[in-house]
Amino acid sequence: MTDYLALAREVGTIARAAGAAILAIYESDDFGVERKADDSPLTRADQAANAVIVAGLEALDFQAPIISEENAEVPYEQRRQYRRFWLVDPLDGTKEFIKRNGDFTVNIALIEGSRPLLGVVYTPVTDELVYGVVGQGAFLAGETETPLRVATFIKADPGLKVVASRSHLNEATQAFMDKLNTPEIVSRGSSLKIIELAKGNAHLYPRLAPTMEWDTGAAQAVLEAAGGSLIDHETGQPLRYNKEVLRNPHFVAAANQLS
Repeated sequence: MTDYLALAREVGTIARAAGAAILAIYESDDFGVERKADDSPLTRADQAANAVIVAGLEALDFQAPIISEENAEVPYEQRRQYRRFWLVDPLDGTKEFIKRNGDFTVNIALIEGSRPLLGVVYTPVTDELVYGVVGQGAFLAGETETPLRVATFIKADPGLKVVASRSHLNEATQAFMDKLNTPEIVSRGSSLKIIELAKGNAHLYPRLAPTMEWDTGAAQAVLEAAGGSLIDHETGQPLRYNKEVLRNPHFVAAANQLS
């Protein structure tokens, strides 16, 4: 039987190595910025981190296929057969990376069935590593592992801390916040928006704008392991993975089991 917490620690080592590759480029003068077909940015750091992660995962005793933002797209007819797979965003928050504000992460998730089971999120600039296994807990790595637990709430509470993207505070998000009682905005980038909830530093994160599965898989696993939830805004069901189109629906992450 697989020891998933031990596996998460191994994956954490891989994420740290990817972070070192990212920082080597972050501290240089040449990010090598290109544009993908959807006009989103791609840097040498994305590519370097991806190479480290793929090599690291392929070297593990535990083997599963890899779906990464930076790998060639796997046809749905092939990946629909996957019982479990690694879901990777080697550099989540490329725009934050280019702005040099530090709010970017390495995201590695293990998806089983259509749900995240294990997640590792590493922040290279602060050397902060969090990981979680659903049903077994979430932790901040260090000399001693610190358990993470969400801060529970009810929606009527005043002063709820709502995480908002630095670049996606749209009308739908504002309308969501207008229904709350004097909410306080917490501004973070990348998957750190979800991790703020897992760490007990915020209560809600409405993402009523496009994201992809690799943007959320690792952080969703950590959040659920810490007692929170991440649900489809329309259906109220937990986000599902390995869909034919890898784009997420609009969602709400919460430090409670929302339904």
